Amino acid sequence: MPLIPFIDVHFFPPEETRERLEKRFTRHLRLLRCGLVAALRSSKQQLPEGDADKLLSVDITHIDRIRVQRRAGRIIERRQAASGLAHLVRADRERLTTLHDGVNLVEIPTEHRADEIAAALHEEMPWMGAATEQIWHAMRRSVRDGTAGLRLPPILLDGPPGIGKSFWARRLGELLSVPTTVIEATNENASFGIVGSQKGWSNAAPGRVLETILQSRVANPVVVVDEVEKAGTAKSVSGRAFGLTEALLPLLEPMTAQNWSCPYYQVKFDMSWVAWVLTSNDFRSLPEPLLSRCPPIRLRHLTQAELVRFIRREGHKKGIDDTGIEAAVEAFTRSGRKNQSMSLRTAARVILRAYDLERHPILH
Repeated sequence: MPLIPFIDVHFFPPEETRERLEKRFTRHLRLLRCGLVAALRSSKQQLPEGDADKLLSVDITHIDRIRVQRRAGRIIERRQAASGLAHLVRADRERLTTLHDGVNLVEIPTEHRADEIAAALHEEMPWMGAATEQIWHAMRRSVRDGTAGLRLPPILLDGPPGIGKSFWARRLGELLSVPTTVIEATNENASFGIVGSQKGWSNAAPGRVLETILQSRVANPVVVVDEVEKAGTAKSVSGRAFGLTEALLPLLEPMTAQNWSCPYYQVKFDMSWVAWVLTSNDFRSLPEPLLSRCPPIRLRHLTQAELVRFIRREGHKKGIDDTGIEAAVEAFTRSGRKNQSMSLRTAARVILRAYDLERHPILH
């Protein structure tokens, strides 16, 4: 996987500590007093043995050491100021310093691999065909354009609950071999779970999207925001409101996401590679700026036949025998006739129940 710059700060060589600078300056002072600077340059940084002994004989006074320490200290302070990290506490500064070499970027190597991923998604969840097709075209375009890595457009999956919108997104992350994080918009404190909050707020911390990238060192994870239309709005003690839409808009636009400023670290990061999958049950309550960036992909209810095929396929994946699978199918169809409510969630519960019964039979 290629490495790309991720944070907009200046990193100095990590081995250039204050102690190393002091040793270097002390040695240079000895060279100056011995008149060996020219000899060192002509010998390509290697002094003859006699000159090395002469260098060690030079006396360094207490005043010299103080001056060396002060100069090394001033250089370290100026480097910190120039780095863009001086405002952070030491723990945060050290954590971001690990990004010195950049982060990984997952790529799709060939159009054939893009076809394989799309085919696997469609085989497992054919009712999500419209979403799979959009991702398929984006993967092939990424290969054709020769981009540094895979960049997917943000998408909004809109449809009734229980049809597997989040399941589809998680499966996409698995097939792409990228980290996936699911954020329940209804359970988050407005946008703070996604983008983080400034220091001064209670429980201030970086958002989960940035945390995912920092922990995995992968710049293009799949981030799922579930039931985005139900997100609330947080208010500070001063009465300032901060909603989910306001936080998401700059992240969904590649040009602004490329220089996104983290509220917690107050540093700019390149978030333009993140693959966003938003889900909703009714997109009509979402604001127009969000919909213009993520035109909704309308999805329908599943048919009983599709759900039965799902139970059989997932049952075989879990190693349930044919008898157990058929019993699960029968239980599922009976439940549907009684409650008139059949969804992917119900099918998943039936599969889990059959799995448990096969491995842990009930004692009579």
